[in-house]
This record gives sequence, structure tokens and C-alpha cells, in this order.
Amino acid sequence: MTAYPAWTPASRPGIIPLHPLTFGTILGRSFVALRQNPRVLLGFALVVQTLAYIVVIVAVAAVAWASFSRLDTLEPGTDDFDTVLAGSIAITAIAGVVLGLAAGALSVIVQGIVMTEVAHAAVAERLTLGGLWQAVKPVAWRLFGYAALLVIAVLVVVALLALGIFGIAVVAPPAAIGLAVLAVLAAIPLLWWLSTKLLLTPAAIILEGATIRQGIARSWRLIRGRFWVALGVILVIGITFNVVAQVIGIPFSLLSSGLTTIIAPTGDPDPSAIIAIVITLLLTQIVTFLIQSVAVVVQSTATALVYIDCRMRHEGLDLDLLTYVERRDAGITGLPDPYREHIGREIAPRVPVAYPRPGYAPHPGYAAQPAYPQAGYPQPGYAVPGDPQAGPAYAVPSGQPTLPPPPGYRQVPPAPPQPVATVAGGETPPPPTSWVAPETSSDRDDRESPWG
Repeated sequence: MTAYPAWTPASRPGIIPLHPLTFGTILGRSFVALRQNPRVLLGFALVVQTLAYIVVIVAVAAVAWASFSRLDTLEPGTDDFDTVLAGSIAITAIAGVVLGLAAGALSVIVQGIVMTEVAHAAVAERLTLGGLWQAVKPVAWRLFGYAALLVIAVLVVVALLALGIFGIAVVAPPAAIGLAVLAVLAAIPLLWWLSTKLLLTPAAIILEGATIRQGIARSWRLIRGRFWVALGVILVIGITFNVVAQVIGIPFSLLSSGLTTIIAPTGDPDPSAIIAIVITLLLTQIVTFLIQSVAVVVQSTATALVYIDCRMRHEGLDLDLLTYVERRDAGITGLPDPYREHIGREIAPRVPVAYPRPGYAPHPGYAAQPAYPQAGYPQPGYAVPGDPQAGPAYAVPSGQPTLPPPPGYRQVPPAPPQPVATVAGGETPPPPTSWVAPETSSDRDDRESPWG
């Protein structure tokens, strides 16, 4: 008896089609991914960033109160008062920068969780927050190290430029001002260029387990050919959320100004007016913070999709993902991580090729490629020597171009013309009729049936 394969349902669709993505697909699916697992993507991001925001505000306020409270014991206008005031301002500013960087380190963890979730959502998988953390935990310190490396590099460059401009300002102040303006104008495109070239470093660290150096090299290589797409996606998302924050913040700003004018027209508000104004400003900051939190999730999602698209184009990741999905849905367990297979694989460029068929002309702009026979399948005009299963050799039909036979094949001369049969009296028999029976509906249904 013949054993037929068991029927398996179609694979579950993920958040993206498993083939190289376009600009619109990356941009659109960056927002759609929020619906895949909102409790993890949005809830976790909001909780972590809210806690970090509150801790930073409370810590900076405590440092400012401890440093500025010393001014109460000094006489205003004295040298000691001015010295303590300058020191308090410097200490508060340094504390704000350091604590802000520490809070930014937590956003790196959010980015890692979001990228891991998007990578699993691409193959229609959904993990819990614990499962996502177990995937990010082994490389968390590398993410912190990469974030710290970026911060240190930026601080060193800014410090060197500041020292250089300050040294020039001592000698020629107008030249220092001009140099500062040029430095700022040149830093904007340079910053965007470097940010885009290093955009995929966290994704390589998280999904491939790369080191910091390997992640930087991987991002630099993968982004080739997709630089403008990646830059466009990040710019559009950033501009969109900035515009939304400004539009939503305008009513709160107008409300704050109106309360100030109505409650305290003389500029000396009472405590209740101060409380109302503070509450309005606090609401403005809360709404802005929520928008920024969503922006972090969407930008991280876009980064993961750009990474997947680049690997599909450079290394054929879509083939690995399709194989993984088919084997998983067939019930096979213990499959390897598809994102860690064939890292750095080189594939041929994917270009459309037109193969002409009889009666059809190739599309203009594409050169017709000659079709060579495969082993065991003789083509007209070729035969495999010494292969008893290759079948009879066929001659090249007259009027068609011939191609040199590939290695292992021999060309067969065309068959001699066959004599035409004649009937009594020297007449040629009539050609066979070309009439066929009309097709019935049952015949058509049998032919179109997917089950044969």
C-alpha cells in the first residue's frame, strides 16, 4: 500500500511576511507590533521607564536640596555665597547627567525585551515576560557596556571640542564663535550617519549573542545597501512622535498660562493657585512621558525589523525562518534558533531573470538566460553518455538555436526526415483531425480539483 503524508494546517502568520521587506512594510508593522503583545511591549516599557523617571527626579531633587540649603547660612553677595552657589549648581547638574545616564541604561533593557519579542513575533510566537528576560539576561551586560561606550565616546568628543573652542576663544573670540557654529552644523549629519551605521548593533548582540566589537562590525556590514531605508524609518518615527507630543502639549501649556493669568493677575499667586499650576505642568509632563515611552517601543520594533530585513537580503534569513516555521508546525521539537544559524552567510543577489517560452518574448530589460539540462533529464539535442536511465536522446529541432553541451553531455545529430506514407494513386493521406470532444463541467471540476 502507498503511504500518503499526513495533512498539516497552514503555518500561522507572523507580524511580517517572511521575505525581504519594503520601506512601507517596516514602517507600518513597527506600529502594528504593539497589538501583538501589548502587555509586554507597552506595559513593561511604561513601568520600567516610569520607575526610572521617578527615581531620577527624586534623587536630583534631594541633591539640589542638600546643596542649595547651605546658602541659608551665608550672606548673599559675599564671595562665600557666590562660591557655594556655583558649586551647588555644578553638583546638581552633574547629578542630573549621571542619573539620567543610569536611567538611559534601563531603556537599553527595554530595547532588548522589545527586540526579542519582535523576533519571536516574526515567526508567530509569543513569549511571557519571564521567557523574554531569560533570552536577554545572558547579554544584558553587553548591552550596558555598549550603551556606556557610546556615552563615553560622546562625552570625550564634546570635551575635546569644548577645550579646543575655549583655547581659541582666549586668543580670538570671533573665530571661536564661528568654529562652534560650524562644529554644531557638522555634528548633526555626522551624528545621524553614525547612529544609522550602528543601529543594528543591539540587535546583533541580543539575537546573535555577539560581543560588542562583533556587534558593531555586524551592524556596519548589514546596513550596507539599506542605509537610506533605515535612516528614513527612524526619522519618520522620531518626527511623528515629536509632532504628536507638541500637539498634545499645546492645550496643557495654554491651560497653564490661562490659570496663571486668571488666578494670579498681579503675579503674586496664593498657595492654591500655585498648586493648580503645578498640577497642570505635572499633567503635561506625564502625557509627554507616555508619548516618549511609546516612541521607544516603536523605534525598537523598527530597529528589529530593519535587522531582519537586512539579514534576509544579505544572508537569506527568510529561508531559515520559513524552514523553522514549517518544521515547528509539523511537530518537530528541539529546533535550533533560526537567528543564530548561517550567520555571515553569503548569498547571490536576488534579481529577476526572464526565461523565454515558445510564443513568448522576454520582458525588455532582462537578458534571456540559457537553460542548461540537469543530470538525468536529457534536453532536446543532448544525451548523457553511459547513462541507461537518461532516456532516448532527442535532436535539436530545425530552426532553433543550439547551445554547446555542458560537461558530461554529448550532442546528438538531428534525426533524418521520415518518408511520407502514400496511398494508392500517389495521393497523400489527409492530416488527422484536430477536433476534440467538448469539455463538460464534470471534466473541468476534476481538472481543477487540488486533490487531483
